[in-house]
Amino acid sequence: MLILGIESSCDETAAAVVRDGQQLLSNVVSSQIATHLPYGGVVPELASREHLRAIVPVVRQALAEAKIGLEAVDAFAVTQGPGLAGSLLVGVTYAKALAFALSKPVIAVNHLEGHIHAVMLEQRQSQSEELDFPALALIVSGGHTHLYLVNRLPNGGWSYRNVGHTLDDAAGEAFDKVAKLLGLSYPGGPIIEKLATHGNPRAISLPRAQIKVRQKAQAMGDTLPQTYDFSFSGIKTAVLRFVETHAMQDSIRRRHIAVEGVQNPGVEDFLPHLDQLTLDLIASFQEAVVRDLVRKTLHAASELEVESLIVTGGVASNNRLREEFQHRATDEGLRVLFPSRALSTDNAAMIAAAAFPRLLAHEFADERFSAEASLRLA
Repeated sequence: MLILGIESSCDETAAAVVRDGQQLLSNVVSSQIATHLPYGGVVPELASREHLRAIVPVVRQALAEAKIGLEAVDAFAVTQGPGLAGSLLVGVTYAKALAFALSKPVIAVNHLEGHIHAVMLEQRQSQSEELDFPALALIVSGGHTHLYLVNRLPNGGWSYRNVGHTLDDAAGEAFDKVAKLLGLSYPGGPIIEKLATHGNPRAISLPRAQIKVRQKAQAMGDTLPQTYDFSFSGIKTAVLRFVETHAMQDSIRRRHIAVEGVQNPGVEDFLPHLDQLTLDLIASFQEAVVRDLVRKTLHAASELEVESLIVTGGVASNNRLREEFQHRATDEGLRVLFPSRALSTDNAAMIAAAAFPRLLAHEFADERFSAEASLRLA
């Protein structure tokens, strides 16, 4: 059975064709980085306009690469939320139009569930040993830092319980804001990761959020489930204070001017304009975020007695994060899985994969459904 997935939750317009929830026939992503680069972050109105321009060509390319026509598609899957309202509406409206014109079902998918199923998709593709449940999933990206307890149900469906989230900035958002503060390019994660290799990650001591495990206010069943939360605004503020106390503002302005005319600047463009203190600050910031994510996630995994760990989302492509999780999880006898880097960032393959169990169960969206910018997963 063929599902055409469509993803437009933020600044990536994506379409993919997946067969039987496991065979990836195509996966096309149109990026908007060049559009948002001058602003140092995503501008919602511009993102919506770019989705309108890209959605039709991206879907056509996905069908062409899969070597099928629209009539061969069994169902359409689309991200309903969470995300930017205008961006989501582009994908939802187009998917509904295709479904109506072809009398095919449409399946509404939660973006966060999609990130979890990016790992499931590749795990099935590799035909490796089955994932043991319950599993703990860390979804870490520019817009999200969430922990979910994941279980597979006897009927083939899935259950998710949110056991933690960030109380302020998402981890990826912190990377973007620190990169902007230091006069680096957008998105911040990739450039910080590359520049961090030139600095000493232990040169500068940055604070970590001291958030204790807390109990939810309302009971679920007979127990009060614990939550395991994150916070990254403090470390972002610590970087700002370091910049101010070490009078780094002038060097940041000079760096910004030096690369202003460079389209999509990379490491080689920034390095000549970075002193060792700044490189050490970059490396120390990344190390602090990575260690906080790993420490709190593994603490939750131990207390919840999970069998497997899933780390997914855009920040999951960070090499240092992967290394630390692999090292620490192995020490604790816990299997940890990541998506490939192509499926770490926003894509439509994960949306199609997450929709497959619902296709089998005939769980289709009502024709009146719409985008939900604050859609929750469990």
